[in-house]
Amino acid sequence: MSAPEFKDVPEHHEILESTMPHHGWVWNLRSETFRYGDQELQREYIEHTSAVQILALDDQDRILFIRQYRHPVRARDWELPGGLLDDPSESALVTAQRELAEEADFQAVEWSVLVDFWTSPGGSSESIRIYVARGLSPTEEVFDREHEEADIEIAWVSLDDAVAAVLRGDLHNPAVTLGVLAANESRRQHWATLRPADSAWPTRSVAPEVLPRALTGGARA
Repeated sequence: MSAPEFKDVPEHHEILESTMPHHGWVWNLRSETFRYGDQELQREYIEHTSAVQILALDDQDRILFIRQYRHPVRARDWELPGGLLDDPSESALVTAQRELAEEADFQAVEWSVLVDFWTSPGGSSESIRIYVARGLSPTEEVFDREHEEADIEIAWVSLDDAVAAVLRGDLHNPAVTLGVLAANESRRQHWATLRPADSAWPTRSVAPEVLPRALTGGARA
């Protein structure tokens, strides 16, 4: 018997009941009962709008990192610029371009898809797309940031040093870990693994009942 194709496949089961115990401005808590074979199962999960992250590389293969405070983990962690997909109709690439400008005051002329991933498929519908951005230059406008973003720090770190930091256990952000290691492997393959910036994103999730961020304020995911 031949081995199954080595890829994730969509699978849908009859939803018997779906409720929302918590309605938030970034994500919702969804409770669902569904039919799985001859069983009825109940699961709760975070219904998320999904997000984009940007691995911005200069001509020396240095990555642009930002560091900011994250209250749930009580830490100031190094991250890639990025943010939530606020509008289900907005292009993910447009979101990435906006977030790079708003969080780091940079723009890029070359965009490619590096990798897509679920942050926690057993408990959240969130999917993140990481772009590689090249041909960087500062934006004409310097954005006025507030809350946790008001004291964002910026650092340029070589891809090799970033890989070493991940493997030492010094960096813990999942997009950083996956993005850095994927970029290192893509570089080894002369960047042949990169996909076009407008590639399909079938795992992108939408939480249509999440309150628009513009109406609520607050920090990005």
